[in-house]
Amino acid sequence: MASLFPEQRVPRTPVKSATAFRTISEVSSELEVPQHVLRFWETKFPQIRPLKRGGGRRYYRPEDVELLRRIQHLLYAQGYTIKGVQRLLREGRAAEAGHDDQAEPAEAELQAAGAPEMTEEAGAPGDEPEHGRKAELRAILDELVVLRDLLRGA
Repeated sequence: MASLFPEQRVPRTPVKSATAFRTISEVSSELEVPQHVLRFWETKFPQIRPLKRGGGRRYYRPEDVELLRRIQHLLYAQGYTIKGVQRLLREGRAAEAGHDDQAEPAEAELQAAGAPEMTEEAGAPGDEPEHGRKAELRAILDELVVLRDLLRGA
């Protein structure tokens, strides 16, 4: 007896070429960063300029995606603050900062501003997972401070 329902096909998402434009959903998924964070970064980094079509739908060029990837790496993996990444982008040093041991992450920025030196609370110094979490939390805190200031000004 023939089945009333044809074989279920799982729709396959075609792989886009490297030069194709990407939607905010695709970029968010690729970078594992929420869409609202990408929109927030657009307000902080004027270098990110996705094309906007009808209804405000964003289309990111490959160079936008690469810039977002560098920003994500500097904020979350290298421990830079938003202001630190802005400075690197202004000075044209964002590409080298991810690979340069002489780069100034958040601790150096805070010390330059007169803040006390940060110490490791848990784990051994150089413990990568702890460092990554601290950098990510620091980036989130920076974003929250900016959002608070925006709300106070509204």
